[in-house]
Amino acid sequence: MRKAMAWRVDMTGLALFILCFISTFLVSAAIPLCTDSRAPLPPKKPLSFCSYNGSVCCDAKEDAALKKQFESMNVSDPACSSVVKSILCAKCDQFSGELFRINPQQQLTIPALCNGTVSKDSTQSTDATTDFCSNVWKTCQNVPIMNSPFAPSLKGGPTANASTSKLTDLWQSEKDFCVAFGGSSADQQVCFAGSQVTLDSVVDSPPKGLCIEKIGNGSYLNMAAHPDGSNRVLLSNQPGKIWLATIPKAGSGETIQLDESNPFLDITDVVHFDSEFGLMGIAFHPDFVNNGRFFVSYNCDKSKSAGCSGRCACNSAVDCDPSKLVSDNGAMPCQFGSVVAEYSAKTGQQSPSEAKSANPFEVRRTFTMGLPYTSHHGGQILFGPADKYLYFMMGDGGSKDDPNNFAQNKKSLLGKIMRLDVDKIPSATEISQQGLWGNYSVPKDNPFSEDSELEPEIWALGFRNPWRCSFDSKRPPYFLCADVGQEQYEEVDLVTKGGNYGWRVYEGPILYKPLPGSLASTFQAIPPLMGYNHSSINKNEGSASITGGYYYRSNTDPCMYGRYLYADLYASALWASIENPSGSGKFNNTMIPFNCAADSPIPCTYTPGNPLPTVGIIFSFGEDNSKDIYLLANSGVYRVVPPSRCNYTCSKEVVTPSSGNSAPAPSSSSAKGQFGFVGKAIILICIFLLAVLIS
Repeated sequence: MRKAMAWRVDMTGLALFILCFISTFLVSAAIPLCTDSRAPLPPKKPLSFCSYNGSVCCDAKEDAALKKQFESMNVSDPACSSVVKSILCAKCDQFSGELFRINPQQQLTIPALCNGTVSKDSTQSTDATTDFCSNVWKTCQNVPIMNSPFAPSLKGGPTANASTSKLTDLWQSEKDFCVAFGGSSADQQVCFAGSQVTLDSVVDSPPKGLCIEKIGNGSYLNMAAHPDGSNRVLLSNQPGKIWLATIPKAGSGETIQLDESNPFLDITDVVHFDSEFGLMGIAFHPDFVNNGRFFVSYNCDKSKSAGCSGRCACNSAVDCDPSKLVSDNGAMPCQFGSVVAEYSAKTGQQSPSEAKSANPFEVRRTFTMGLPYTSHHGGQILFGPADKYLYFMMGDGGSKDDPNNFAQNKKSLLGKIMRLDVDKIPSATEISQQGLWGNYSVPKDNPFSEDSELEPEIWALGFRNPWRCSFDSKRPPYFLCADVGQEQYEEVDLVTKGGNYGWRVYEGPILYKPLPGSLASTFQAIPPLMGYNHSSINKNEGSASITGGYYYRSNTDPCMYGRYLYADLYASALWASIENPSGSGKFNNTMIPFNCAADSPIPCTYTPGNPLPTVGIIFSFGEDNSKDIYLLANSGVYRVVPPSRCNYTCSKEVVTPSSGNSAPAPSSSSAKGQFGFVGKAIILICIFLLAVLIS
């Protein structure tokens, strides 16, 4: 009897722990993503076993494997057989990554089964209201299943029968079973209800416009919020200077405070500055407040700097001969290079957060690569908020049409997004043996682990010139990159592991350089989420160039919340795009007007006949620790402010008569704040339960 009681306690504890385990990861966003972290794609031929439509996470081989697995289970009951088949086929769903609650530690053996709980923020169809978990139990509880996928998967549970088992052999009750495998449908979270997940669209009313204020006259290319959570940022210009600046409180009427004569770091002596060259990116290490490390991406000139000595991207490994490349704008092939270098804050007796300047010499050279031409070399660097790895954006190397097809060459790092581990520094011998381009290691889960043809550093490929990427601060899996087009289309891509975004075969969604028949039949490119045709703007100039931005997550403009902001380089247009349905990967793309607040700390200028303020060239966007968004232009720094300051109406804004400003967060933002407390409570409970289980 005591043994039976102990088993029951263990089972209940196990079920509760699984619930905690799942709940802890519900902060991950629903997004069309497969269990291997790759983007779903249309199958090359229809699946024969799992009848899923549209983009899926299975190919014919995986579909056949699921059929074989199903047949090996030998489920004799027809009703249970149908249920089990549907659950196995959930691996093919475009939301399988969320259904199986993927995470670095563990993946569920079956999808989260809808338990009938649906939050008001859910966009999943009414199928989610079905208590499918209960249906599974009632249908299959007494049916023998060989190699059952419903066995407890965490250490400490009972051992399943090696051959055949019923649900009642594995779980004490329906309650225990559904505590372990049940899931709800909520904002950015889906569950499995027995068929392909579908989402419902909602009516969307685009914002009336974007209101900005000018708070600085300087021209900067990059902004990085200080990791200490303060109102300080790093601002860098293209020639090679970085300043520590203080951002004024919104509505204060004040401007950015920085000492122009006293930069945080000045590396103009090693930076090659020209129209498409310069200091291209800055990034704080995720643990900067403790270690003082930060990274800088810039271009160098081999003819002027001895440190510009990296291997040429045009080499025999990629079937390229530098001696056969023509001179580009007077420069020899690989005369110029792309560099990522590590620097450190000058601390002395202070903590890194208190440092007012950096040590002038680099700590180590993270990456150096010679460039074949004088354009399309990206250069932005970002740390992933979840994995803490360094992402390095690299263009196709330049020249029209990517003549060497670098972007599609899996052995070339041009036209790619790289993912590097800068915390594990290999020895000089290891760097040489592994053919690395500097002081970094390669994360073991980079796509090369599944595609041996890829260079280990590559995270995604098929880019022409990625210009400004960002992670959504609320939903880190949403990694969006703008990619500059050539003649027709500017695009924004949702970047996923091993994703191929098409260039030069495609320019956005448009077929650009068709492949021969045999290659075309096997080529699959991920289409852009959003973008615009050149013909829609700059009609007189006939040109355009995209500047990627951010998901707007500030409380300042509640009607802009949750929309992705981006612009054209020439400041002729701004877009605010929203995902609809939420979590679907489908976006409503809206061009919006923008204006400057009459009480802007620095008055904006206007050109006669043009209702838009004369911002000039929008180099980049920035985001501070309050999630306010900034436009970095050649004419200065502009901050997004409450819409009422430009007389734009927003039904979600509460305008105070004294100031005319607003600061309410929309409901989804409030929910996020509430989760901060609830999430911590869940984690503490999980730790307690784990301690009980292993004691």
